[in-house]
Amino acid sequence: MRILNKLLFAVSCTALASSAYAQQASDGVVKIGILNDQSGVYADFGGKSSVEAARMAVQDHGGKVLGVPVEIVSADHQNKPDVAASIARQWYDTEKVDAIMELTTSSVALAVQGLSKDKKKITMTTGAATTDLTGKQCSPYGFHWAYDTHALAVGTGGALVENGGNKWFFLTADYAFGYSLEDQTSKFVKSKGGQVVGAVRHPLAATDYSSFLLQAQSSGANVIGMANAGLDTANAIKQAAEFGITQGGTRLAALLFTLAEVKGLGLKAAQGLTLTEGWYWDQSDENRAFAKKFMDKTGRMPNMIHMGTYSAVTQYLKAVEKAGSDATEPVAKLLHEMPVQDVFAKNGKVLPNGRMVYDMYLFQVKKPEESKSDWDMYKQLAKIPGDSAYMKAADSGCQVTQ
Repeated sequence: MRILNKLLFAVSCTALASSAYAQQASDGVVKIGILNDQSGVYADFGGKSSVEAARMAVQDHGGKVLGVPVEIVSADHQNKPDVAASIARQWYDTEKVDAIMELTTSSVALAVQGLSKDKKKITMTTGAATTDLTGKQCSPYGFHWAYDTHALAVGTGGALVENGGNKWFFLTADYAFGYSLEDQTSKFVKSKGGQVVGAVRHPLAATDYSSFLLQAQSSGANVIGMANAGLDTANAIKQAAEFGITQGGTRLAALLFTLAEVKGLGLKAAQGLTLTEGWYWDQSDENRAFAKKFMDKTGRMPNMIHMGTYSAVTQYLKAVEKAGSDATEPVAKLLHEMPVQDVFAKNGKVLPNGRMVYDMYLFQVKKPEESKSDWDMYKQLAKIPGDSAYMKAADSGCQVTQ
């Protein structure tokens, strides 16, 4: 009887310990929301492929954390901050979502990060670019993961000025992201000895860029900086080609353009463009192996937004595991402290303002005759060390300290 009692006591203790461990994850599940544009101008930029990247990260982590399942939920914010904030509020209050990621479109990301700050929830932005996310509107629970306007300005802007592209005219999307990208690139162009001769703003998802391009052409600029993204950039490049602008010697700088948009545009129209990304599938055996898995699931190669989302989910789950809890405060603390080492970022680090710093790359789009396969589109021109690409926390305007 004494032996039986000891066995029953041991089993009881084990069950209690297991139950207590699982309860460290609230609600018996860790839930991550991917909120982005799935049907509009940025659908190829991130979209449903980012959702798949998040699911791959969960699968690669084993599908569970702290003994409970990890669930990915997703929604289309339609590039509207009010819609995004409404979805985020419902996710937090009703569906018990623990963190929200991706957040394409800067105005959306700022709105959701602001709401999340009030509710003490973690956001990890991979799709939006404005440095305000880690600047004047930073949050102790907000992280900016894949790229930002400063890194794009240092990469693409710097390269063109140093190669004779010293007179810039900006074609700018008329919202927070466009303003930030124009401002950051303008400062960098001027710091390198270049000048800005003009700028014009266009609405999101415009269909006709002819008047804007003609203004740029008549300005005397030798570089037209596309301070926009997605289909806006692609359509402007197509119309520039129709007008013969590049044949006249004017260069097009795609300040935010990724592999997804180059593929959609085609090498014939995109050839010669310079752009900055944080990841390319053909850079290493590790990248090629991951890209093949991604291709098998989505039918496309990943860009830095998809990979950034994979990395953000992966790092979040690592932080939850290490914290022994999905509570916001300890997880956010670890996200600031833990190095980032995965297929996306090597030797990455998170600054006190939430900016993840890692190396960026300057690429040029290949000519059709240079491409050896369907997705063989880039040649690497330069590696931009993370400490050069990203703004120092002390210079960001962020008042948050950890």
